[in-house]
Amino acid sequence: MNINGFEIERKFLIKYPDINKLLDNPLCRVLKMEQFYLQGGGRVRKIEENGKITYIKTVKKHITDIKREEKEWEIEEEEYIKEIGNKAFGTNIIKKTRYAYPFYDLIFEIDLFPFWNDRAFLEIELNDETQEFIVPEFLKIIKEVTADKRYNNSSLAREILNEAL
Repeated sequence: MNINGFEIERKFLIKYPDINKLLDNPLCRVLKMEQFYLQGGGRVRKIEENGKITYIKTVKKHITDIKREEKEWEIEEEEYIKEIGNKAFGTNIIKKTRYAYPFYDLIFEIDLFPFWNDRAFLEIELNDETQEFIVPEFLKIIKEVTADKRYNNSSLAREILNEAL
Protein backbone atom coordinates (compact mmCIF):
# COMPACT_ATOMS: atom_id res chain seq x y z
CA MET A 1 0.00 0.00 0.00
CA ASN A 2 1.29 3.45 -0.89
CA ILE A 3 -1.09 6.36 -0.64
CA ASN A 4 -0.08 9.83 -1.71
CA GLY A 5 -2.42 12.77 -1.82
CA PHE A 6 -4.20 15.34 0.25
CA GLU A 7 -6.08 14.91 3.49
CA ILE A 8 -8.86 17.40 4.19
CA GLU A 9 -10.09 16.83 7.71
CA ARG A 10 -12.03 18.52 10.50
CA LYS A 11 -11.58 17.44 14.08
CA PHE A 12 -13.94 17.79 17.05
CA LEU A 13 -13.80 17.10 20.75
CA ILE A 14 -16.98 15.16 21.57
CA LYS A 15 -18.61 13.70 24.66
CA TYR A 16 -17.75 10.05 25.17
CA PRO A 17 -20.10 8.25 22.77
CA ASP A 18 -22.46 5.34 23.31
CA ILE A 19 -20.39 2.54 21.81
CA ASN A 20 -23.47 0.37 21.28
CA LYS A 21 -24.92 3.03 18.98
CA LEU A 22 -21.72 2.97 16.93
CA LEU A 23 -21.83 -0.82 16.71
CA ASP A 24 -25.53 -0.79 15.74
CA ASN A 25 -24.28 0.16 12.28
CA PRO A 26 -23.12 -3.17 10.75
CA LEU A 27 -20.66 -1.27 8.53
CA CYS A 28 -18.85 0.29 11.50
CA ARG A 29 -15.23 -0.86 11.63
CA VAL A 30 -13.30 -1.22 14.91
CA LEU A 31 -9.55 -0.68 14.79
CA LYS A 32 -7.12 -0.97 17.71
CA MET A 33 -4.20 1.37 17.17
CA GLU A 34 -0.83 2.14 18.67
CA GLN A 35 1.05 5.08 17.22
CA PHE A 36 4.14 7.11 17.89
CA TYR A 37 5.90 10.08 16.36
CA LEU A 38 9.42 10.12 14.94
CA GLN A 39 12.28 12.49 15.76
CA GLY A 40 12.59 13.71 12.18
CA GLY A 41 8.83 14.00 11.68
CA GLY A 42 6.27 11.46 10.66
CA ARG A 43 4.22 8.85 12.43
CA VAL A 44 4.22 5.07 12.65
CA ARG A 45 1.11 3.04 13.44
CA LYS A 46 0.27 -0.52 14.35
CA ILE A 47 -3.36 -1.24 13.39
CA GLU A 48 -5.27 -4.35 14.41
CA GLU A 49 -8.61 -5.09 12.76
CA ASN A 50 -10.36 -8.45 12.93
CA GLY A 51 -7.16 -10.16 14.08
CA LYS A 52 -5.06 -8.80 11.20
CA ILE A 53 -2.16 -6.48 12.04
CA THR A 54 -0.88 -3.82 9.64
CA TYR A 55 1.99 -1.37 10.11
CA ILE A 56 1.80 2.04 8.43
CA LYS A 57 4.31 4.89 8.20
CA THR A 58 2.92 8.36 7.45
CA VAL A 59 4.44 11.73 6.64
CA LYS A 60 2.22 14.81 6.53
CA LYS A 61 2.93 18.34 5.36
CA HIS A 62 0.76 21.15 6.74
CA ILE A 63 -0.94 23.25 4.05
CA THR A 64 -3.85 24.85 5.96
CA ASP A 65 -5.53 24.08 9.28
CA ILE A 66 -7.72 21.46 7.59
CA LYS A 67 -5.60 20.42 4.60
CA ARG A 68 -2.37 18.41 4.57
CA GLU A 69 -0.31 16.65 1.98
CA GLU A 70 -0.10 13.03 3.09
CA LYS A 71 2.15 10.15 2.12
CA GLU A 72 1.73 6.78 3.75
CA TRP A 73 2.92 3.28 3.06
CA GLU A 74 2.83 -0.13 4.65
CA ILE A 75 5.94 -1.35 6.45
CA GLU A 76 6.97 -4.68 7.96
CA GLU A 77 6.85 -5.45 11.68
CA GLU A 78 10.66 -5.41 11.84
CA GLU A 79 10.76 -1.81 10.59
CA TYR A 80 8.03 -0.84 13.08
CA ILE A 81 10.12 -2.25 15.94
CA LYS A 82 13.23 -0.50 14.61
CA GLU A 83 11.39 2.83 14.35
CA ILE A 84 10.43 2.70 18.04
CA GLY A 85 14.10 3.52 18.63
CA ASN A 86 13.59 6.73 16.59
CA LYS A 87 10.58 7.85 18.63
CA ALA A 88 10.57 11.59 19.28
CA PHE A 89 12.19 12.47 22.61
CA GLY A 90 9.74 13.07 25.46
CA THR A 91 6.80 11.41 23.73
CA ASN A 92 4.76 8.35 24.56
CA ILE A 93 3.17 5.70 22.40
CA ILE A 94 -0.52 6.51 22.07
CA LYS A 95 -3.08 3.72 22.21
CA LYS A 96 -6.62 4.22 20.96
CA THR A 97 -9.64 2.43 19.59
CA ARG A 98 -11.02 3.90 16.39
CA TYR A 99 -14.60 3.40 15.28
CA ALA A 100 -14.92 4.14 11.55
CA TYR A 101 -18.62 4.95 11.27
CA PRO A 102 -20.09 5.48 7.78
CA PHE A 103 -22.78 8.17 7.64
CA TYR A 104 -24.14 10.04 4.60
CA ASP A 105 -21.28 9.05 2.26
CA LEU A 106 -18.61 10.09 4.78
CA ILE A 107 -16.58 8.15 7.31
CA PHE A 108 -16.76 9.52 10.84
CA GLU A 109 -13.68 8.39 12.78
CA ILE A 110 -14.33 8.31 16.52
CA ASP A 111 -11.16 7.83 18.58
CA LEU A 112 -11.42 6.59 22.17
CA PHE A 113 -8.37 6.79 24.41
CA PRO A 114 -7.74 4.85 27.64
CA PHE A 115 -6.87 8.09 29.48
CA TRP A 116 -10.28 9.74 28.83
CA ASN A 117 -13.66 8.41 29.96
CA ASP A 118 -15.70 11.57 29.36
CA ARG A 119 -14.53 12.71 25.91
CA ALA A 120 -13.24 11.48 22.57
CA PHE A 121 -12.22 12.77 19.15
CA LEU A 122 -14.32 12.85 16.02
CA GLU A 123 -12.47 13.29 12.72
CA ILE A 124 -14.28 13.74 9.41
CA GLU A 125 -12.37 13.45 6.13
CA LEU A 126 -13.93 15.70 3.51
CA ASN A 127 -13.69 15.94 -0.26
CA ASP A 128 -13.02 19.70 -0.18
CA GLU A 129 -12.52 22.42 2.42
CA THR A 130 -16.05 23.84 2.08
CA GLN A 131 -17.98 20.55 2.16
CA GLU A 132 -20.93 20.56 4.53
CA PHE A 133 -21.87 17.54 6.63
CA ILE A 134 -24.38 16.34 9.20
CA VAL A 135 -23.16 14.75 12.43
CA PRO A 136 -25.15 11.77 13.76
CA GLU A 137 -27.48 12.93 16.56
CA PHE A 138 -25.99 10.63 19.17
CA LEU A 139 -22.52 12.21 18.78
CA LYS A 140 -22.42 15.31 20.99
CA ILE A 141 -19.86 17.90 19.89
CA ILE A 142 -18.17 19.89 22.65
CA LYS A 143 -16.09 22.05 20.32
CA GLU A 144 -14.15 22.04 17.08
CA VAL A 145 -10.41 21.55 17.63
CA THR A 146 -9.21 21.38 14.02
CA ALA A 147 -6.90 24.40 14.42
CA ASP A 148 -6.03 23.82 18.11
CA LYS A 149 -2.58 22.20 18.12
CA ARG A 150 -3.06 21.09 21.74
CA TYR A 151 -5.47 18.46 20.40
CA ASN A 152 -3.13 16.99 17.79
CA ASN A 153 -2.28 13.39 18.57
CA SER A 154 1.39 14.38 18.45
CA SER A 155 0.70 16.88 21.26
CA LEU A 156 -1.18 14.23 23.25
CA ALA A 157 1.89 12.00 22.93
CA ARG A 158 3.69 14.67 24.98
CA GLU A 159 0.95 15.80 27.38
CA ILE A 160 -2.61 14.61 27.96
CA LEU A 161 -5.16 17.41 28.20
CA ASN A 162 -7.74 17.08 30.96
CA GLU A 163 -9.36 20.50 30.95
CA ALA A 164 -12.85 20.75 32.42
CA LEU A 165 -15.67 20.20 29.95
